[in-house]
Amino acid sequence: MPICEADPWRLQYFADVACPADVFIPTEDSDAWAWNPRHRWVYDKLAVAHSQGLTAGPHGTPPPFFPVFSKPIINLRGMGVGSRALATAADYARHYTAGHMWMPLLQGRHVSTDVAVVGGRPRWWRHVTGKPAGEGTFDYWTIHAEPDPTIEAPCGAWIAAHLAGYTGMLNLETIDGRIIEVHLRFSDQWPDLYGPGWVEAVIGLYARGTWDFNDQDRRTAFSVVLFGPWGPHYRHPPGDVVTGVRAMPGVTSAQVTFHEDRAPETHAMPPGGFRLAIVNCHDLAVGLAARERLRAAFAAKLAPPSAAAG
Repeated sequence: MPICEADPWRLQYFADVACPADVFIPTEDSDAWAWNPRHRWVYDKLAVAHSQGLTAGPHGTPPPFFPVFSKPIINLRGMGVGSRALATAADYARHYTAGHMWMPLLQGRHVSTDVAVVGGRPRWWRHVTGKPAGEGTFDYWTIHAEPDPTIEAPCGAWIAAHLAGYTGMLNLETIDGRIIEVHLRFSDQWPDLYGPGWVEAVIGLYARGTWDFNDQDRRTAFSVVLFGPWGPHYRHPPGDVVTGVRAMPGVTSAQVTFHEDRAPETHAMPPGGFRLAIVNCHDLAVGLAARERLRAAFAAKLAPPSAAAG
């Protein structure tokens, strides 16, 4: 397997791509941290804030202003668990948490960006924004075809200044062009939407240290998410339903994003819902229709036998 992937529903993107046996490409932050000792400091979000000149400090030091945003300094599984805005000094005292930090409460567009980097220089960018649905959930993500110079200019300069010598994929989360998180990996939710040959280009990046990808035909795309309420122990829908969704025109993949043999509480999910499935597509209307097919299939699995028969 060329890409070291923890989630079996995402193996579909990588299973049929040839890769040298000695190439290891992370999709999990724990692997990225272990395999990049020189650059693993970027998982320290306090250090990342300071590297951009932002006023920030660990809990226990007094913020000189409010509101501030509080979050874990380092957390490789569920990066922002326990994050919150703190409006006053009283809020700050009430929510003191060891291992957390405060920083300015940034306003503006929240963007996830994948970057291919060669020797500390960006060679490829792709930007994604999400439509929030509340309590950490998203209705869908838009994978934009257009470049974004308001992100690429400052973040490109930051990469050149702070990641000299790094070759590999990078994921940046920004608000208004300021970096709030850095991951030494790419987003593994939508690699099929980056275009044919993209996975092969990633393998070449790690195997040869070069970036060779024909990106002339990039298209705006969408990753549509299905959440269910917390509580039920969900079961996977019938395989023919998922196969039928994948065959819908404009759909590039469908993922059922949980382990049905594990208790729901053992999954890392946002408080607003339990993520059941993801549909990647080039037509949003088709993706939304596909999501409803899957929603109905999950509901039928949960219904009592008498109700399902009726």
